[in-house]
Amino acid sequence: MAPVTSASGPSAAGHTGGVTDDGAQAAVAARVPGAAALGLLPPPAATVVPAVLLADPAWTAEVLAGRAARQRTEDRRVLATVWWYSVSSVLLTPVLAGLATGVRLSARLTDTDLHLLAGATPVAATAPGATASADPGGELAADLRTTIGAVVTAVAVAGGMRERPLWAIATDSLANRLLAIGRAVGDVAAVTAIAGPLAAAVGAPMPAPRYSDVAGARFTRRASCCLLYRVPHEVVCTSCPRRDPAERLVLLEDAAERF
Repeated sequence: MAPVTSASGPSAAGHTGGVTDDGAQAAVAARVPGAAALGLLPPPAATVVPAVLLADPAWTAEVLAGRAARQRTEDRRVLATVWWYSVSSVLLTPVLAGLATGVRLSARLTDTDLHLLAGATPVAATAPGATASADPGGELAADLRTTIGAVVTAVAVAGGMRERPLWAIATDSLANRLLAIGRAVGDVAAVTAIAGPLAAAVGAPMPAPRYSDVAGARFTRRASCCLLYRVPHEVVCTSCPRRDPAERLVLLEDAAERF
């Protein structure tokens, strides 16, 4: 297990990146405006760790312990949920962007590197191309299920919590990332249409992803709560399912003006 320090998070000691740079992800990034902001182009200063560490409960527990001081909470469930909310979004981005742009990228954890900024903040993931069919109902979905399942199990153990809420976060991350990619490439309808069939192919316990169209803009209708509001000085997210539906609608109408 790679060592973890509270100051900088997981160490990349002895690791120079497990992913073969075959140019596939760069090809995807070239087709997505704002690719760096979406996590398809990792910043040079980021620490690189093999994504298989995400499936290690002991490593994950060390990450959560290191993040506790920064987030000013010792609640393991909150720490684990916030961590998975951020890391799942980053982890799923390459394969989803590949589907949206027609360049198949690997969904296997063993093929993936995770890029972290200070405080073990996930900022990007990188994966090589894959030659198998990109059919969401085939090998890709099976690989995605294995990847998500392995990390969910580790996060649940480290956080002392059930796995089902973490699967709900995974489906929201899948929906959110496809929505962001769709906005970036200028075809929200086509890219978000990938979400339902892909989640169905991954299978239970992943819930079906949902979207709501509000004032001419599309938003993820979330199935999960990230628990960020339980971190000191943070607030309830605009689209949080804990909000009163009428209040959430008003806030989304305001947000729709930006799109």
